[in-house]
Amino acid sequence: MDFLGTSTPLSDAGLEAATTLLGITAADIWAVLSVETHGCGFLADRRPVILFERHVFRRHTNGMFDASHPTVSSIVPGGYSGGAREYLRLQEAAALDPHSALLSTSWGIGQIMGENFTLAGFAAVEDMVAAVVASEDAQLQATATYLQSRNLHLSLARHDWSTFARKYNGPHFATNQYDTRLRAAYASLSRILPDIRVRQAQVLLMFLGIDAGAVDGVVGKRTRSGVLAFRQQQGLPPIEAIDDDCLAAMDAAVAAQVGP
Repeated sequence: MDFLGTSTPLSDAGLEAATTLLGITAADIWAVLSVETHGCGFLADRRPVILFERHVFRRHTNGMFDASHPTVSSIVPGGYSGGAREYLRLQEAAALDPHSALLSTSWGIGQIMGENFTLAGFAAVEDMVAAVVASEDAQLQATATYLQSRNLHLSLARHDWSTFARKYNGPHFATNQYDTRLRAAYASLSRILPDIRVRQAQVLLMFLGIDAGAVDGVVGKRTRSGVLAFRQQQGLPPIEAIDDDCLAAMDAAVAAQVGP
């Protein structure tokens, strides 16, 4: 797989479906997403954000590649490269055992482990990967289904961040201060939520190589400059508004960049 699909940004409908399923607020789910992936499920090259776990790959392959490929198979977690470089690790592992490699990778906006495909609502890990490649709506639906399957939405709704982090991020959650970061993210997001339309524009501009700042759904100086730069490229009126015509033009530009 090249891990490239339609790469559609999150929609209002996708966010509402997740919060309705879990019975939580938008601020609750955004807090999780902002800590896991800084709120965006795709890289600038349109592939899903991933993290390859070499200790999980070792478990699925019974350690048979520990000696020959220690960077992707080890009893010790870690060895992360970050960003797009994680795909180099995934590709190395996939050349050895493609199915186990997918199982050993966390995917998309909620960083759901491939080995949890059943809890995320899929019949096979390959189905899960195909979905997360297609859209952030599918990524968020997988995340919400996983949370519901493990009753994690209950601690999330109570804002019991320590319990949630322990069950979602593992017993060593405190090492990376997941609970503290979740609490801080929720406090911030309770004051101002991401604007989905703005966020869609930020994702599309990122795909087009135009600097629009962080994908946070907040209009800042860099987002305004990015929108104006895109409008100038496309011969659109030089205004900062992110209207339907502007978003449609961004969609068309990304589609043209990708090709048939």
